[in-house]
Amino acid sequence: MVTESDILNASVMIVDDQETNVILLEQMLREAGYTRVTSTMNPQEVCALNRKNRYDLILLDLQMPGMDGFQVMEGLKTNAADGYLAVLVITAQPGHKLRALQAGAKDFISKPFDLIEVKTRIHNLLEVRLLYKKLENHNLALEQTVQERTAELRESEARYRSLTELASDWYWEQDESGAFTKVSGPVLEMLGIRVDALPGTARAASVAGWNQAEREELQARIAARQPFLDFIFSRLNTDGSQQQFRVSGEPMFTQACRFIGYRGIGVEITTKH
Repeated sequence: MVTESDILNASVMIVDDQETNVILLEQMLREAGYTRVTSTMNPQEVCALNRKNRYDLILLDLQMPGMDGFQVMEGLKTNAADGYLAVLVITAQPGHKLRALQAGAKDFISKPFDLIEVKTRIHNLLEVRLLYKKLENHNLALEQTVQERTAELRESEARYRSLTELASDWYWEQDESGAFTKVSGPVLEMLGIRVDALPGTARAASVAGWNQAEREELQARIAARQPFLDFIFSRLNTDGSQQQFRVSGEPMFTQACRFIGYRGIGVEITTKH
């Protein structure tokens, strides 16, 4: 939350070509306890000053010679460093209020000044501005945390894949349609078949020798989006020898719970004689 101390320590700039108005507003703010009050009577330097100091609030007179308040607000839009620029316009023309709000002002005060109203509007607008800054800073911190966590997850996944490659004969991934998208390790040489012909896919039916019952059970688990651990399946080779394999896998989902495929590891537990 925003404290009273936060509000009183906020930076405020007064922009008015009338020295008496500047003195009155400065005195009022300092007596109210505001500690960071500055002013200028030159509207042409407002944009540069704000770019350098990023004021929490600008009290802006609309009617000034050379460059009026509307032109100042247009200039401020081009160099605003954040999404909430707090401008409180000062005007003696009731017809200018709506135009000022449409031009980007957040509130207005009328001349001649009602000092209680001026202090109240300044206090309220600064509270909103500081809350916005806290939210903005929180979002930046959250974004940084997400980026760091994403990097950690990628590093963790890389370590996981490295370890699984060392601990198994192959690492595999399938997409949502069952097509193999990644296979690491000597699976081609070990099985002597194409990657997309591994058991568990529709294309495996064209490869002879796989145990039909085991293959159907594995396909059923994959179709049900179930994880499986150390599933054993076997293949009878043309020379009469038998190969056995142990495979583990888990379904993968997006954060929106959409299924995107499987990943897992496999190892040959018996070799050809």
